[in-house]
Amino acid sequence: MIKRKLRDIIEKRLFDGKAILLMGPRQVGKTTLLKELFEGREDVMWLNGDELDVQALFEGVSATRLKAMFGRKKIIIIDEAQRIPNIGLRLKLVTDQIKDVQLIATGSSAFELATKTGEPLTGRKWEYKMYPLSFGEMVDEHGLLDEKRMIPHRLIFGYYPEVVMRPGEEREILRLLSDSYLYKDVLMSDQINKPDSLVKLLQALAFQVGSQVSYNELAQLCSLDSKTVEKYVILLEQSYVIFRLNSFSRNLRNELKTSKKIYFYDNGIRNALIANFNQIEGRADRGALWENFLISERKKFLEYNRLWGNSWFWRTKEQKEIDLVEERDGKITGYEFKWNPDQKVKIPRLFLDSYENSDFQVIHRNNCDSFLLEY
Repeated sequence: MIKRKLRDIIEKRLFDGKAILLMGPRQVGKTTLLKELFEGREDVMWLNGDELDVQALFEGVSATRLKAMFGRKKIIIIDEAQRIPNIGLRLKLVTDQIKDVQLIATGSSAFELATKTGEPLTGRKWEYKMYPLSFGEMVDEHGLLDEKRMIPHRLIFGYYPEVVMRPGEEREILRLLSDSYLYKDVLMSDQINKPDSLVKLLQALAFQVGSQVSYNELAQLCSLDSKTVEKYVILLEQSYVIFRLNSFSRNLRNELKTSKKIYFYDNGIRNALIANFNQIEGRADRGALWENFLISERKKFLEYNRLWGNSWFWRTKEQKEIDLVEERDGKITGYEFKWNPDQKVKIPRLFLDSYENSDFQVIHRNNCDSFLLEY
């Protein structure tokens, strides 16, 4: 099995008096990671929050009843914990009253799990995000050279574990994932009134990867109003299907200040939504696929290496643009993404002159490993 970056991080946090929350989209391997971590242990209890009888177990529960329920189990794992009513208070009860138990909760909805556990578990939790497999994890698995050779394939089919582990079946697996299962939590939300429009919105977003998005334009395409589009986008982001990148603006009057771009956490899901699995050579959206790949992989890298920073894109009214602007420890770096290593890029003097001590790099398929692994 492919070793996940979070395994060692979580293992170091066991039995330190805090709950562990592991969040991320469905089917990225959260449960698999935990099963590998605790393989062979008989003191582990598994509960699935999607099951009605498990939800009922936690209704009006007391610490005494929980102790009886757990028995001699020392590790309690609750999958899809966001489905359990008042889960935050339930987890707090366990953490406060049953201190010899390690509690681990997984969830596929950041809104549901984070908001329900936020205040009750303040100071009582370690929170981690898990994504589809990463470039770094696959480099660890079979080496840098082999994984770089696989990049054209990853741009089309992505990094979902089942997709990677079952070559030749990528299309079928991605169709199943993209056919509502991935955003099951969104569809179950009482805020979704038009499921068909949600799918249309996802398809529209897939076609606009790498471009600035307008909620008004998306609303017209999907027969929704702009506020509903914004609400759906937020829900999709909280379910780890997409994420937003806002515009960077501090110094210049002509910088765009309220624009946004939207990316998918996985290229394969993006391509499945528009039913296009053509190979990278000759694709009109090749630049967008490369940009989505690099930005989503960078997000994984920063998360797994516990590196804190802020990310934006930069653009002026005169169409001067930088794909990614990153600020870490007071240092601002702009990145431009080009699939073709020979494509010439004009250095953005306006940006470099306006932001003192800033840097600029062009990332292409020959040097991308230094960006994705940071060495």
